[in-house]
Amino acid sequence: MRIWSHTHIHKYTNTYIHTYIHTYIHTYIHTYIHTYIHTYIHTYIHTYIHTYIHTCMHAYIHTYIHTYMHTCIHAYKHACMHAYIHTYIHTYIHTYIHTYIHTYIHTYIHTYIHTYIHTYIHTYIHTYIHTYIHTYIHTYIHTYIHTYIHTYIHTYIHTYIHTYIHTYIHTYIHTYIHTYIHTYMHTCMHACMHAYMQACMHTCIHAYMHTCIHAYMHTCIHTYMHTYIERTNSC
Repeated sequence: MRIWSHTHIHKYTNTYIHTYIHTYIHTYIHTYIHTYIHTYIHTYIHTYIHTYIHTCMHAYIHTYIHTYMHTCIHAYKHACMHAYIHTYIHTYIHTYIHTYIHTYIHTYIHTYIHTYIHTYIHTYIHTYIHTYIHTYIHTYIHTYIHTYIHTYIHTYIHTYIHTYIHTYIHTYIHTYIHTYIHTYMHTCMHACMHAYMQACMHTCIHAYMHTCIHAYMHTCIHTYMHTYIERTNSC
């Protein structure tokens, strides 16, 4: 068994890869591709495509298209289209449409629509709608709505609402409001007023009377009287 040392591997790598890169790839790039680019493609571009553009396409543009534009299309415009406009359309406008407007539509307006308005709609208004208004709606108003107003609503007002007002609301007013508010007013508010007023009268007003007014009477009036009397005596 052959053992590959580091020297053998390095030698193999340098020999084989170097030979491959410099010989095969270099030969391929410089020989085959270079020959392909400069010979085949260059020849193709300058010979075939150039010849095609300047010969075939140029001849096509100047010969065929020019002939087509000036001969076929020009002839089509002046011959076919002109004939179409002046012959077919002109004939169509003056003959068919004119006949259509004056004959068919005019006949339609004066015959069919006029008949429709005076016969069908008039009959519809006087027969169907008149019957509908006098029979169905009149019956509906006098029978159904009248029954509804006098029976259902009247019963509803006199039975349900009357019962509701006299029973529930009356009971609510006399029971809940009378009990709750009366109790609240006599208990809570009375106690509150009694406590607050007593505290206010005894504390605030009493203190005010004894402090402020007493001080005013004793100080201001006493001083005023003493000063005024003293000045009167001196005069």
